[in-house]
Amino acid sequence: TIPIESQQIIQVMTAADHHLKISEIENLLAGAITRRTLQRRLFELKRLGFIQTQGTRAGTEYFLAETKEKLPLSKIGQQLKEKVAQPLIKRKPVPYNVEFLFSYQPNKTFYLTETIKSHLLQLGQQFHQKLTPGTYAKRILHRLLIDLSWNSSRLEGNTYSLLETQRLIEYGALANGKNAIETQMIMNHKDAIEFMVEQADTNELNKYVLMNIHALLSNNLLANPRARGQLRQIPVGIGKTVYYPPEIPQIIHECFERIIMTVNKIKNPFEQAFFLMVQLPYLQPFEDVNKRVSRLAANIPLIQNNLSPLSFIDVPKSDYISGLLAIYELNQVTLMRDVFVWAYERSAQHYQLMQDTLGSPDLVAMRYKQVLVDLVSWVITHHIHGKAILDTIAAWSKKHVDRRDQVAFCNQAEREIASLHEGNIAVYRIEPDLFRRWKK
Repeated sequence: TIPIESQQIIQVMTAADHHLKISEIENLLAGAITRRTLQRRLFELKRLGFIQTQGTRAGTEYFLAETKEKLPLSKIGQQLKEKVAQPLIKRKPVPYNVEFLFSYQPNKTFYLTETIKSHLLQLGQQFHQKLTPGTYAKRILHRLLIDLSWNSSRLEGNTYSLLETQRLIEYGALANGKNAIETQMIMNHKDAIEFMVEQADTNELNKYVLMNIHALLSNNLLANPRARGQLRQIPVGIGKTVYYPPEIPQIIHECFERIIMTVNKIKNPFEQAFFLMVQLPYLQPFEDVNKRVSRLAANIPLIQNNLSPLSFIDVPKSDYISGLLAIYELNQVTLMRDVFVWAYERSAQHYQLMQDTLGSPDLVAMRYKQVLVDLVSWVITHHIHGKAILDTIAAWSKKHVDRRDQVAFCNQAEREIASLHEGNIAVYRIEPDLFRRWKK
């Protein structure tokens, strides 16, 4: 596997979606990698064929290479993408089609083929024994919070980097130059994902869960606060499409109830997940934040069945939006299905790699064991919180750690402090009472 620094570089370049100079990459990484390490990793990534360059010396720009990793579209998917890419004036205005929802018969109508469902199960099944619903998601919750919060927000145009998102979620450290809406969006994702995982042992998807996922995702983001967790009573428009969602509240309510009833009758968790990704944004049941709700809701059946979650890693925004437009305007799911399958393949591989590396010894942690113990103890005993933790880690590293190991040590220290709980504090010689006071 490629080093974590290289993965971070690829992720910020994917999110940027345009050529970047080394200084721009450095800024997007928020100082997590030194310039020398960044130069070395860029050289390695180019040698391995992951990235390409344009220009020379100070004017060198870096961009992702065209690889087989690019989202492959089926022939029909490509045709749909071309159709919805036509100018708006050439596309016929279309209203909500109730039959698109009501004609779906659970376990008789299928959006996903048996081959696709079998393929996804093979990728996503982490355990063969029967476990309590949500066991796996709780085990990887820390990583899921970061991955899904960042990628779902990225698909909304949020400019936080992966590392900035991680530091915001773990320490409440606000990123420089970002507006309050972007920060609120990510923190709302964190709250909604935590709630979703807590509800994993609920036998069926219900109105309470969906309404509260919306309420958490839309917290402090809606002009009308009463619209949080409420089905909409007003018409809404969607930009860059000729599709018009339903306007009558009774129809919205009936269709929303039908979606919940239908998804609970579907037996296959992948079909359930994709059904929600199709029908929720198509209905637009809320005044705003509908796509975000659908992305999190799609994870509920996966989490309940202890399958790898769907965190939309590397999903190109343009393909995702085109998939939605094909649903809105043509009631065709093939393009979104292409996106869904590829996205799940990426996510499952990501979490399988994480599963494989759980418990692997970290050489830097071993080399600086006492330095790390002293640092964590200092943070707790001196009641250090938020961004001050990052500043303390950086200063401690400069004082006690060799220059070549400082980035790795800082990353390790951040993970350790973020993972502290009463069941592991003895490793750092911390008393429970002291830890509880720090947590308050």
